[in-house]
Amino acid sequence: MQVSTAALVGVTAGVRCFASFAGSCGVAVARRGISTVRPEDLSRKLDSWTPHTELKQWVNKAAKLCQPDNVLLCDGSQEEYDELCQQMVSSGSFVRLSQSKRPNCFLARSDPQDVARVEDRTFISSKDEDDAGPTNNWVDPTEMKKVMDSHFEGSMRGRTMYVIPFCMGPLGSYISHNGVEITDSPYVVANMRIMTRMGKPVLGQLGSSKPFVPCMHSVGMPLTGGKKDVPWPCDANNKYIVHYPESHAIYSYGSGYGGNALLGKKCFALRIASVLAREEGWLAEHMLILGLTNPAGKKIYVAAAFPSMCGKTNLAMLEASLPGWKVQTVGDDIAWMKFGPDGRLYAVNPESGFFGVAPGTSMQSNPNAMRIVDKNTIFTNVALTEKKDVWWEDMTKEPPSGEIETWDRKGLDKKLWKDKKQLAAHKNGRFTAPLSQCPCIDPAWQDPRGVPISAILFGGRRESLVPLVYQSFDWEHGTFLGTAVSSEETAAAQGNTGGVRHDPFAMLPFCGYNMADYFQHWLEIGRKAPNKKLLPKIFNVNWFRRDADKSWMWPGYGENLRVLKWVFERATEPANEANAVRSPIGWVPAPGSLDISGMEKKPNMKALLAIDKKGWKKEADGLAQFYHTKFGSRLPGGIRSQLQGLKQRLQSDE
Repeated sequence: MQVSTAALVGVTAGVRCFASFAGSCGVAVARRGISTVRPEDLSRKLDSWTPHTELKQWVNKAAKLCQPDNVLLCDGSQEEYDELCQQMVSSGSFVRLSQSKRPNCFLARSDPQDVARVEDRTFISSKDEDDAGPTNNWVDPTEMKKVMDSHFEGSMRGRTMYVIPFCMGPLGSYISHNGVEITDSPYVVANMRIMTRMGKPVLGQLGSSKPFVPCMHSVGMPLTGGKKDVPWPCDANNKYIVHYPESHAIYSYGSGYGGNALLGKKCFALRIASVLAREEGWLAEHMLILGLTNPAGKKIYVAAAFPSMCGKTNLAMLEASLPGWKVQTVGDDIAWMKFGPDGRLYAVNPESGFFGVAPGTSMQSNPNAMRIVDKNTIFTNVALTEKKDVWWEDMTKEPPSGEIETWDRKGLDKKLWKDKKQLAAHKNGRFTAPLSQCPCIDPAWQDPRGVPISAILFGGRRESLVPLVYQSFDWEHGTFLGTAVSSEETAAAQGNTGGVRHDPFAMLPFCGYNMADYFQHWLEIGRKAPNKKLLPKIFNVNWFRRDADKSWMWPGYGENLRVLKWVFERATEPANEANAVRSPIGWVPAPGSLDISGMEKKPNMKALLAIDKKGWKKEADGLAQFYHTKFGSRLPGGIRSQLQGLKQRLQSDE
């Protein structure tokens, strides 16, 4: 989708930043434990920091363009992190939470206009518009560079420029990739230290010439003319999250929110990584990774792709509901998968932290997540209690006693809250916490070899039609299932207000090139696999079916292990046809093969696994319309043939 340069340049130039905050908002804070350098001394400092000529040239160029007062070459140390957090407490950007309740935890509250990913301001500036595809916003890269340079020029005046070397994936892994982010936000530095491997070890990996992904970010609020700083600086009316696929570069301006500012996350780990994956023959996916062990001690690894707020984090940290079974977490959001020497797909989690959605997280829905955030956590856009603790909707049934300050710094009126007319936490409120704190962390989560994937799950939030679980016939059919993922919209992307949208592979907002070509890449992975018999089995799941009374048909949460058990059996016993029945849409569990023993309320398994042929014919027609409207003739032949096969099976099975 092309966006005109005139529309870009014509965006209101005024800077709007939310300044209401109880406490100091001073600009200058004394630096005790970290040492910055003046821009005029930067070249000399860089020579002692790294031998990497290209990196030094890029940092120098950025400093000249952005004109910061100081530069900090980040080392990733605990001392550096502690000092930056203290600076943000002193400036009003952070609230230090109760150290007895949540040691080393902080709360940040954003500008109300800077609360989520901004998909309408996210661009893929490839040289050819067709290479960006119909699901991405496109502007010619030459024109975009002019626009971005005009915004970055002088954008860091009065601020410190931070240079962050980071690694996505375990240090030393053949699956990992390096990046360097330049930012003027200490909030970004603190979060990047949790979310990535950051600092001196990465410089060692880069050496003098190894490639890195350049990531440039500015909040877009220079402190000039006596302007006072604010707790959450941004340029709310001028946001750009720009990706240059050919040069593997990322430039983000105007937003301080995680997905727009933590450039190692969706920008690098998915949009640019998906480009690298196509070029190099691997997969960069919006997937959790979990280890699943049966009572006999046999273990497999499962990857799963769900759109935001469809239970991905909950599944990654699932507490087993069946005796003897164990679920362990490798990652809850992103998976990079490459073929190993034995011909299997091996995956790593490129991140080292959780950037989880807080509202809805509770001891019932995700007890492991609640334990993770007991310490060393940065909370964003959740409520603050009078006891200096955090709270959000569904953490408990009722808000805690005493006064509560909402995410937007207002007093919580509990009557309005009860009437659903006021929220304590923003729907997209977040926690950033180290992966190492996860009670169910998998021992291999940092293994540089990755973990071998035996099964891949797709799924979305569908109230009807889609069964609880079914398996694809083969890799190509599984790819087709990935293209057909659809789900209700979420608050994770600004501007979404409900409804259902197609979200192929849960990658619609994150694919860095034409999605039709992405489908083809998945097909090619299957065709070029060193050993096709070792490819992961592919499944589709749906935890969100409702009955005629709008009640949930499946309890979800820990009971989802029962579905994983069936997946385990199908992945490890491929010749066993006794536990599955062939249907027009794929293999569904045979009657009695999905273990529901010990459940307090027996679900209606017949209804949960039923195939509504009339409904599926409409679904197939809707898919055909989606493919035609979005991708036209660029849709791969393999996907066309799979759709036609589905229609024929539905017809012939009448």
